[in-house]
Amino acid sequence: MRAAVLRDGTVRTGTVDDPVPGPGQLLVRTLACGICASDLHFMDHPEAGLHDDSAMSTYDQDVDIVMGHEYCAEVVGHGPGTDRRIPVGTRVSSLPILVVPGGRKIIGQNPESPGGFGEYLLLTEALTRVVASDLPSEVVCVADAIAVGWSAAVRAAVTAEEVPLVIGCGAVGLATVAALRLLGVGPIVAVDFMASRRATALAMGADVAVDPAECSPLLAWRDLARADAEQAKDVMPAATASGGVVFECVGVRGVLDSIVRAAERGTRIFSMGGPPEGDVLNTMIAKRKGINIQFGGGPSPAHWDEAFEAVCSGDLDVRPMLGRTVGLDEVPEALDAARGANGPARIVVVP
Repeated sequence: MRAAVLRDGTVRTGTVDDPVPGPGQLLVRTLACGICASDLHFMDHPEAGLHDDSAMSTYDQDVDIVMGHEYCAEVVGHGPGTDRRIPVGTRVSSLPILVVPGGRKIIGQNPESPGGFGEYLLLTEALTRVVASDLPSEVVCVADAIAVGWSAAVRAAVTAEEVPLVIGCGAVGLATVAALRLLGVGPIVAVDFMASRRATALAMGADVAVDPAECSPLLAWRDLARADAEQAKDVMPAATASGGVVFECVGVRGVLDSIVRAAERGTRIFSMGGPPEGDVLNTMIAKRKGINIQFGGGPSPAHWDEAFEAVCSGDLDVRPMLGRTVGLDEVPEALDAARGANGPARIVVVP
């Protein structure tokens, strides 16, 4: 098959062997696959894998790896031991986990679990979900990115008295904004240096979009929280502001620590970023302020399913996040473009 192949830190388009489905696996044809910041982190920071004890991700620079873990695909074959509950020709997607003998692998981050930057990939039948929607595959494939923000929004359990502040309007930040809005949480403050990203955040459900170069996001957040509390008192006189929740979705070293330093006492922080090189926090300041930091991780299967349903049903509209589509030959250039902070939240590969 043709694929955009990562080797020696460089992606080139060429030909590799077709994947062969093993027990419990499906062979699927890629219809669309989003380019994620995780793809860039994976290829640019192989040293990050040194601290991963899960064995789910392997970057061997001497072998071919086909990345891409946000996909919509079509079933073309069934491996041994499958239930064959999903007919050939059905559009599907899945949590990007491939069950292999001896464990699980992240799809697109191992030689034996190729991703959607190739014409074919393998899925675990038990994790595969049918696309019950007429939406284009380019829209459906964004559901995996939405699942990360969806999981953050659900687990944060923002109360009616709290105002959420979403810092960083890349795909995860935008997904968090959209999920919070769908869950009925608000008002929502979104923060990003780029005007295009702020505009997208407003289109995805943010009430206020702040340029941190012009004013302090935390000051704008506090003002909105106070105004929201005063409005609540008009309806419920006993209501008082109880602060809010900061969703850190930047992934740049130093951002999380700057939030800890600037936040008020008792602030809750949900960190979805995570610089590949790691970070340093002033834990004494966090301790004195009683800061509660929850680190994100990936979505649970249940949260992934919920986000997938929200996207496929159209309840959560991801179209404002979409940029251009590219073919396999354009993947190397598109990966470089995805590094730009002013680009679209998602460039989609259509093999």
